[in-house]
Amino acid sequence: MEYGVHLPLISFRGESRTLRDLLELTETAREYGYRFLCANDHLVFSRPWLDGSIALAAVLAHSGEMRLATTLCLPVVRGPAPTAKWLAAIDYLSGGRLVIGVGPGSSPRDYALVGLSYVERWQRLEECIHVLRAYFGGTDYVGKFYTTHGERLEPRPAHRPTPPIWLGSWGARGGLRRTAGFADGWLASGYNTDPDRFARSLADLNGRLTEAGKDPNSFPNGIATMWMYVTEDERAAAHMLEHLLAPMLNRPADELRSKLPIGSPEECADRLRRYRRAGAQRVFLWPLADEVQQLRLFRERVAPLVESD
Repeated sequence: MEYGVHLPLISFRGESRTLRDLLELTETAREYGYRFLCANDHLVFSRPWLDGSIALAAVLAHSGEMRLATTLCLPVVRGPAPTAKWLAAIDYLSGGRLVIGVGPGSSPRDYALVGLSYVERWQRLEECIHVLRAYFGGTDYVGKFYTTHGERLEPRPAHRPTPPIWLGSWGARGGLRRTAGFADGWLASGYNTDPDRFARSLADLNGRLTEAGKDPNSFPNGIATMWMYVTEDERAAAHMLEHLLAPMLNRPADELRSKLPIGSPEECADRLRRYRRAGAQRVFLWPLADEVQQLRLFRERVAPLVESD
């Protein structure tokens, strides 16, 4: 199993997020062998949220050989042409290290803010993926909602013909159908799945990939937003679940407790082993506090237990 880490974009308790925080986490992740550096996307959220595109650009020169991933970005909300422009720049400047995770978004507030219908999000997203590939590849696209108008956005990405585009889906049949139909990989959500559901969704996806003439064995997957906190202190783990994460996500703490690596190293490793057995190839971790220390703890005390199984 490969591991990536999310940039600390959310102010969980109103704390300030600084450039130094982003750089320190990036350098620690590189030092400890994390393979992916990830940024998520919201315009508005229940907590302050630093812009993911700017954050990725800010740490680019410190990211080493790590792959850079959007997990997810919102081309419908941002607009496909501006989204294509900044994604191409990140891939170009990184020498082709970008993995583009896209999704329709889960917040009607983001759509209301830009004057778009939340009901149309999947239809628009399908066209956005075609538009992104057209801009990246220097081709044309004409659809119901969007057209490239024969324009070319340059410079094009370094990855040819285009950077891989993975589709984020919580496991619903419609999302898996679209993933098999026109995506290059699948991203599940750590707090919206569990090992059993992930296994069922992956089996569904593999069947759809086979029907589409694609090889399931070479189709990548990952689980993003895997909130994480490693601690031997049961009260500290309970606090993270009950007083930080559950209110932020508006989810019951008991539901989250069974899904996420929050707790002792043994408890965290057990949950991740179950995901690995279910077929998860990579997990993108998001520490809830003490990010740098948590990345070290995970590598030193959790990852070896996962791999020893």
